[in-house]
Formats: sequence, structure tokens, C-alpha cells
Amino acid sequence: MPHPVLDDVKERMDKTVRIFEKELATVRTGRASVTLLDSVRVECWGQLMPLNQVATVKTPDAATIIVQPWDRSQLSAVDRAIRVANLDLNPASDGALLRIPVPPLSQERRQQLARAIGQSAEKYRNAIRQVRRDANQQLKKLMKNKELSEDQEHDLEAEVQQATNEHIRGIADLAARKERSILSI
Repeated sequence: MPHPVLDDVKERMDKTVRIFEKELATVRTGRASVTLLDSVRVECWGQLMPLNQVATVKTPDAATIIVQPWDRSQLSAVDRAIRVANLDLNPASDGALLRIPVPPLSQERRQQLARAIGQSAEKYRNAIRQVRRDANQQLKKLMKNKELSEDQEHDLEAEVQQATNEHIRGIADLAARKERSILSI
């Protein structure tokens, strides 16, 4: 029987995994991808805007990203934003658009990225565990207030633990896939 605490746990854990997935998409693998530029914010018209809201971003091949601002007067602002974003990318302008060659990663850089992914995965596993702790505290409070029996509390805690294990396994799988992708040449 579904319980509101259990529904909340699964929703929060799913959200944590989705955020981790999104973060992994921005990690460079040596291949050109428009998601590499998702974190870039461009100063234009007096405010910071995501790059994809001021330009068209596409990848014509595995080694190049093309960024074409909708307003040509914003080309230098887009160029500056990409350089400042600390992505190790150097755009080349032809007056209408930016061509960004994505250089292959060195073995040392691949290993640094793999370590960073491992650290990030641990941060998200801890977030999942925190959701579990919150849920278990809620269940104990409900039992103390006589809204749940001991058996119901025990069963719900087991379901929370099962959800925790599934989500932690999901994070580990995502991290391992991304690490393999980065470390393969």
C-alpha cells in the first residue's frame, strides 16, 4: 500500500538522480556535444542568460561545436562567456558564428575527470542517504504519534531502504558509464 512518506522519498530520490544525470551530461568526453555549453551564461541586454537562449548551438561533427548568436552584435559577448566558463575551449570567430574545436583529452585529464565524476557521484549518494534519514525520522515520528504501528513502520523502513539501494545503484551505474566513456580513447 503506497504511503505519502514513501511517495515523497521516491520523488526526491528520482529528482536527485536526474540532477546527477544532467551534471554528467556537461562533462567533456573528448567528443563535441551541445551539452558541454549548458553551463555557459552570456551577459547580454543587461542580464545573464543561458547560451541556448541567445544562440543556436549545434555539432556538425564529433570534433566541432558551432555557436551562432541570433543577434550578431552579441558575438563577442558569447565568445567571452565561453572563454570565461573555464571549459578549456577556444572559440574562433568568422564574424557571424563561432567555431569551437573540441580537442582530444590527454590521458592525465581523462583521469582527473574520472576522479571528479567519482567525487560527484559520492556527493549524490550522500544526498540519497539524507533523503532516507529524513524519511526514517518521519516514520518514527508517525509511529510515536500512534499514526503507524511498529509493523507498518518496519515495513515502510524496508521499502525506503530498497528505494535507497536502487537509486544508489543507479547513480553508480551512471558514473561508471561516464567514466568508461571518458577513459576510452
